[in-house]
Order: sequence, then C-alpha cells, then structure tokens
Amino acid sequence: MPFQATQAWIKSLNYPIVDDWRPWMIKDQIAGYTRTYSNKMTFATVKGGGHTAEYKPNETFIMFQRWISGQPL
Repeated sequence: MPFQATQAWIKSLNYPIVDDWRPWMIKDQIAGYTRTYSNKMTFATVKGGGHTAEYKPNETFIMFQRWISGQPL
C-alpha cells in the first residue's frame, strides 16, 4: 500500500499516538516498523516489502501470524 497516502488517512482519524515508531523484530533482525494509536489500531511496515507482500513473504507471514493470534509485533 502507498505509505504516504495511508499515513495521511490515519492522521485524518485524529487518534492520539500511544506507541510511536519503533522497530519490530524477527529474532535479532529488524523486520519493519510499527506505530500504535489510542483506538488499538497498529500501523506496521515490512522492511524492504515495497507495495506488496510478495517481496518479503516470511516477514509478512510472521506479522500476520502475530496479529491473528493477538501477539504484539
């Protein structure tokens, strides 16, 4: 997804930031970055992922697996 357009849309929701940009990790490697808002919405990126998940399938799978099981990134 286009990063800047998504960020503009999220900003328009006017939810305060609870946890500002921080890396999320897989083992000892940075897999991407995340930001959490007061409505419990989390915006996450996949480092090197580009516009689609196909470029980083392992990182994308782990991110999804953590989300679906309620684990933090």
